[in-house]
Amino acid sequence: MDHRYVPELEGTLRSHMIKVPEIINQATGISIFGKLIKSLAFSTDVAIIKNINANAIIAVYPFTPQPAITHAIMTVADVPVFCGVGGGITGGRRTLNIAQDAEFQGAMGVVVNAPTPNETIEGLKRVIDIPVVVTVVSEHTDIRARLEAGTDIFNVSGGPNTASIVKQIRSEFPYVPIIATGGITSDSITLTIEAGANAITYTPPAQAQLLRGIMEKYRSQWDD
Repeated sequence: MDHRYVPELEGTLRSHMIKVPEIINQATGISIFGKLIKSLAFSTDVAIIKNINANAIIAVYPFTPQPAITHAIMTVADVPVFCGVGGGITGGRRTLNIAQDAEFQGAMGVVVNAPTPNETIEGLKRVIDIPVVVTVVSEHTDIRARLEAGTDIFNVSGGPNTASIVKQIRSEFPYVPIIATGGITSDSITLTIEAGANAITYTPPAQAQLLRGIMEKYRSQWDD
């Protein structure tokens, strides 16, 4: 018997849940509070959050962060959640308050946007006791200053330049934890992991896309 064999159990009703690409398991992962995180689903859709096998959820959305949204996600998720708390449009004391609320509701970490001032990162480190994840979108980001402000984890989201940004950070800071977007192909995910990303953010298909496939299947049954 292969001792590395992993038994897998699936129910009938959950047999079509979303699965992250297997290649993500090649990442080293980041151990946070004793939990190893290799894959993060980028979503605020509670139905998808409940039906995806990612190790964690990264809940960032293009509106001002709201505790009601954080509460809804935390209620549904059965894996750790990293909550967006602003830093761009939303900043200052409001970001600190939202971060505290996220921690009180059970978030594993908070995520701030790329424009977040270092002073806000310093403030977050004073008021919360969960990791502060800082988004990086450009190779021109002053990584050292971010670390000195208290950044715990970098979230690299540089589009087609993501792997090169990760590689640049890793070359200067060998041990800093890095989450990064991996793209939609196994090759792009592998490239990002090889560049030095410890964990990969995966964007699942939209509900409309998933429903389209189900409805086409139902229609084909009638056609037959």
